[in-house]
Amino acid sequence: MKKFIIIGVIVILGLILFFSGKSSYNGFVSMDQSVEEQWAKVQVQYQRRMDLIPNIMRTVQGYAAHEKETYEAVTRARAGLSDALTQVDSLKQITPEQTDAFENYNAAQDRLNKALSIYVNAVREAYPDLKAVGQFDKLSVELEGTENRIATERGRYTEIVRQYNTKVKSFPANIWASVFGFSAKPQFQADAAASQAPTVQF
Repeated sequence: MKKFIIIGVIVILGLILFFSGKSSYNGFVSMDQSVEEQWAKVQVQYQRRMDLIPNIMRTVQGYAAHEKETYEAVTRARAGLSDALTQVDSLKQITPEQTDAFENYNAAQDRLNKALSIYVNAVREAYPDLKAVGQFDKLSVELEGTENRIATERGRYTEIVRQYNTKVKSFPANIWASVFGFSAKPQFQADAAASQAPTVQF
């Protein structure tokens, strides 16, 4: 009789562990997919900005084609913007699991944001009449909207990663996280100004 009781207890404990592990694993998978989905949304907005920048630059170049001299400030700003674009493009396949590369990627995005702001301001000062060109004005509005979307999606990513990391680090879920190979994901590390839309004033 005692033997059957021991076997019964072992079976019950095994079932408890099985269902607990199954529930934890499914929860981690669900949250992990949510993080990946939100990161993809951030990247969509980054790509929107990448697609918009060449149009802005072409519009400015087309407008300034009749100028005999290229303003030094615009030239320097364009060079900085091009460098930032190159850095971002070389890291665009990064995922949150690649911690070091992830941080480098987001630092490059922040530098691109700042370089873009400098470029737009340099253009504004060098070509004050450019505001009359409807296409450039439209692109500027789209740019500002894109920066706001980036800030929004990054905020959502930050929140879902916070929830995920809290679960990964909380007891007893952290035991199952270790067993199944789920680890904390990195957050954005940027200064407060980096998430703000660049100043676009005409």
